[in-house]
Amino acid sequence: MTAVGQQSPGGMSIGSVLDRLRPDFPDVTISKIRFLEAEGLISPERTPSGYRRFSIADCERLRYVLTAQRDQYLPLKVIKEQLEAIDSGVAQIESAEATPRKPRTLSVAPGEVSADDFLADREVRVSKSDLMSRAGIDDTFMTELLRAGLIVPGQAGFYDEGSVTLARTAHSMTQFGLEVRHLRAFKLAADREAGLVAQIAGPVAKGRDAGARDRAEEMVRELAALSLTLHTCLVKSAVRGALDR
Repeated sequence: MTAVGQQSPGGMSIGSVLDRLRPDFPDVTISKIRFLEAEGLISPERTPSGYRRFSIADCERLRYVLTAQRDQYLPLKVIKEQLEAIDSGVAQIESAEATPRKPRTLSVAPGEVSADDFLADREVRVSKSDLMSRAGIDDTFMTELLRAGLIVPGQAGFYDEGSVTLARTAHSMTQFGLEVRHLRAFKLAADREAGLVAQIAGPVAKGRDAGARDRAEEMVRELAALSLTLHTCLVKSAVRGALDR
């Protein structure tokens, strides 16, 4: 067996690469390396029998990708653009030791959500092509979102600003190895929450007195805000111990 830090004449196996990376990246797995290859971040050679053989350059490239994800939380699309710049000679790979580690900043939902956050925005009609361009996704990914029911066009075939944000968020989540089909769970959970809100506010909206509809809409906003706050708190509580399971 080739010792860690050494390279056999035919290159390193994926297991050897894993041994080299794990001291700095304990969470890296063979599946992660294969995923990064599938996304075009690395291109190891293949033996006639189909086994991957990694060079030192491949290993350093992986280290660059994992460092950018861990320290800067960059999406793979941005990292890939950086690597392409390096490949073209526009930029150079800096060693992980030479680059100071930057604190990660996560975009998370606030602890409390206001009912005003659910007020209807000014209606904006976004075409499919504009949505894909602004969200940074291709037609294949858009088709998957539509097929999964995560995004639904309006009657005229246009989309709204929320659809742009949803598409961008879904794409960012897939950079961690998730697939669109996995995101269906979030859609189903949202539908269940919306159903509960409708059960409570629906009867109010059917009242015959003046202002019944307005009171129901205000109730929906209040319940939606409370629901989102509760959901955020529950997720925060659940993920604290997720890595210890």
